[in-house]
Amino acid sequence: MDKFFDILRKSPIKRAPGGWLGGIASGIALQFNWPVAYVRIGILLSFLLPFISIPMYFVAWLLLPKTDGTVALQKIIASR
Repeated sequence: MDKFFDILRKSPIKRAPGGWLGGIASGIALQFNWPVAYVRIGILLSFLLPFISIPMYFVAWLLLPKTDGTVALQKIIASR
């Protein structure tokens, strides 16, 4: 299982600090050098399709590492 999380840590997109809700939009904006407001608007617009976008956002929150390398899913599994 550690190998899986090591692969996730190599992802070019990280959950950035200072994000509003998990840092997903901030991380995407940082990686692609886009204004974070545009990414947040895009994510909010994607929530018009809640059956797809909300689960995808949740999965991204679980699997994308923070800039310090921590992965939320790994912390959840380790606490059990």
